[in-house]
Amino acid sequence: MTRKPAKFEKIAFVASDGSEAREALMRLAERYGNVKPKDADAIVALGGDGLMLQTLHRHLNDHIPIYGMNRGSVGFLMNEYHEDDLIERLDKAEVSTVHPLSLKAFDIAGRPHQALAINEVSLFRETFQAAKLLISVDGTVRLEELVCDGVLVATPAGSTAYNLSAHGPILPINAQLLALTPISPFRPRRWRGALLSHKAQITVEVLEHDKRPVSAVADHVEMRKVVRVEIEQASRVDLYMMFDPGHNLDERVLAEQFRY
Repeated sequence: MTRKPAKFEKIAFVASDGSEAREALMRLAERYGNVKPKDADAIVALGGDGLMLQTLHRHLNDHIPIYGMNRGSVGFLMNEYHEDDLIERLDKAEVSTVHPLSLKAFDIAGRPHQALAINEVSLFRETFQAAKLLISVDGTVRLEELVCDGVLVATPAGSTAYNLSAHGPILPINAQLLALTPISPFRPRRWRGALLSHKAQITVEVLEHDKRPVSAVADHVEMRKVVRVEIEQASRVDLYMMFDPGHNLDERVLAEQFRY
């Protein structure tokens, strides 16, 4: 269930290290107060998309809605920065619920590693040699050998990030889909990826892993020399992002598809 209090009375402000963001935090905290995040009705993040991801990760299990205001560079996940009428903006804000990806990876020594990714899970070659990957979906092998720089699985929230740069599809936030996108595929050269159900279980096995080592990355967490990676949506983890009316994540995703 979407958590949105009837009234926003207690706000926690967090900011990136940029001077604009730190100065904004001081002004807003003086004007509206600044409580600890665990006591807040909402967290207001001042920075760019990187800060938003960090804040979402930091409060994965707290069920606190997060409202971003852009004091960074990209700001796709952020609202416009205005200091006036913040309480009213929070009251009127629309909430988008997003779910991260769960990553379970096994390295060359057989050790398991786990992480959550809000944007994407990516696999990258570690050396000058291309990676060779076998891809299965729900237990069925769909691609016996992908020769590439890597491959990624993106959530709808992350589909406009690295996935878009790799020529992957943009997904509406409520599309119930995941994007499986190759990174610089060499063979099959014309394979452009796949759209998968949000319930899909994706397994990537690294072929010739001793000769062609591969790293797995869940947002900013890296695991090196992996041999097998299992990816699925962490559907029980709910994250709440707040957007001004008319500028919610659905609208941003739609608008991005008409940029040229």
